[in-house]
Amino acid sequence: MKQSYYLYRSGRIQRKDNTLEIVYKDNTKKSIPVERVEDIYVMTEFDFNTSLLNFLGKYGIILHFFNYYGFYTGTYYPKEALVSGRLLVKQVEAYTNEEKRVMIAKSLIDAASYNIYRNLTYYNNRGKDLSSYRKEIDFLRKQIKLCKNVQEVMGIEGNIRKVYYDTWNIIINQDIAFERRIKNPPDNVINSLISYVNTIIYTRCLSEIYKTQMNPTISYLHEPSERRFSLCLDISEIFKPIIADRLIFSMLNKKQITEKDFEKNLNFLYIKENARKEITKQIDSKLQTTIMHKTLKREVSYEYLIRLEIYKLIKYLTEDIPYEGFKMWW
Repeated sequence: MKQSYYLYRSGRIQRKDNTLEIVYKDNTKKSIPVERVEDIYVMTEFDFNTSLLNFLGKYGIILHFFNYYGFYTGTYYPKEALVSGRLLVKQVEAYTNEEKRVMIAKSLIDAASYNIYRNLTYYNNRGKDLSSYRKEIDFLRKQIKLCKNVQEVMGIEGNIRKVYYDTWNIIINQDIAFERRIKNPPDNVINSLISYVNTIIYTRCLSEIYKTQMNPTISYLHEPSERRFSLCLDISEIFKPIIADRLIFSMLNKKQITEKDFEKNLNFLYIKENARKEITKQIDSKLQTTIMHKTLKREVSYEYLIRLEIYKLIKYLTEDIPYEGFKMWW
């Protein structure tokens, strides 16, 4: 089975015959059969050449790059193997059609906010008094269908997120102050953790989009722009509460991650390497976990749920089958 590989030690990655060879700075080596590679996360300085990129492109292997602080900096996205001019036209048509774009945006946030609500229900049933927050989010969710444009949808989403983040100090057992969400740059342990985990989910969505005929630069909730794959932002909204937030709550409450795993002198901006390794290990484990799909009537992984979400969007664009974002039932 293919898997994601994370590179934390500096060195060089190169092609050797029909395998990938990693040569570390201490001259130790590791070989990986290319057929086993889903995508590669470069978390530190690495050398490579165009011969390697051509080799990775042949097998459709994506490279995601992160800087010293663990922030995502970019992706090597090989030439798309699955191309559909018809689907591209349909994607653009749905973006330029205000009615269709708003419908997709509403469906995305309706699903994302429902998954947020389910998180609060889960912890409310486990002794955390979140009743008032659930009522407020339930009220805000009812306003989504009344939105007339994408800006109004984004406004509702922002209000829901604000209420949701107000609950984190109640959900998380550790004594870590978290007043509000700050991204650029994160200013405390929680914000740094959210940014890092969300980025991994974003890049996983990109890897799944690559396996379909969808163009990752054309989006409906987030505004398409240069230098980013904005469709990944759209899709990841649904899965951040399910995968990212649940993982953050679990790791903090089990003390798998504490303030000691962050550099205090850097305002907790830097997550130490061992902690980052543990986080990505937990994310991979979650993504490979399977559930019984209510519609397909078979076991599917969380990772495959992301791809199914993209397929549902394709069905709407090409066959006009109504699109509804994924809502967890557990």
